[in-house]
Amino acid sequence: MIRGLHHNAYRCREAEETRRFYEDFLGLPLAGTLEIKETKSGLPTETLHIFFGLDDGSYLAFFEAPGVPPPSKASHPAYDIFNHIALEAKDRAEVLRWYDWLKSQGVDVIGPTDHKGLILSIYFHDPAGIRLEITTPLDKEWNRHTEKGYADLKLWEDAKAKAKAEGRDVPAALLELIKDVRKRYE
Repeated sequence: MIRGLHHNAYRCREAEETRRFYEDFLGLPLAGTLEIKETKSGLPTETLHIFFGLDDGSYLAFFEAPGVPPPSKASHPAYDIFNHIALEAKDRAEVLRWYDWLKSQGVDVIGPTDHKGLILSIYFHDPAGIRLEITTPLDKEWNRHTEKGYADLKLWEDAKAKAKAEGRDVPAALLELIKDVRKRYE
């Protein structure tokens, strides 16, 4: 059985710049490093893998890989929103303290955003452009709505199947569904 998340790994521009941001700026301790001389597929490399610890025992990890070009620009702006790291704060007050502190440090911050009474979030970027979120549950049961999750997933899949069967545009059908479902929250 999977016990939990060990680490998420991302490419960074420069290991020390990343350490300064995650350890000195955000307060996540450097937990360890791993020098990689060869990939598991046998390619030679000179890569430094660095790990920063979180209170739950998991890690954020980064690779500095000299000579590897920067990632390509996203093919759609939505990917710059979807792909992000969400870090959990204790409560609403802590999220707001982070917001104030980040703004005072000159960081561009989006939010605070209340996601339908479930979570409160702020968003910003690290030096490599990775989108970060600091969030906290507003509904202490926010992740215990399994039946609603299955029902929403069924609505989504049924809308796609119906659109395909009718020869309709699937993204347009899903947008109609989203607008209809959104009325629940208005």
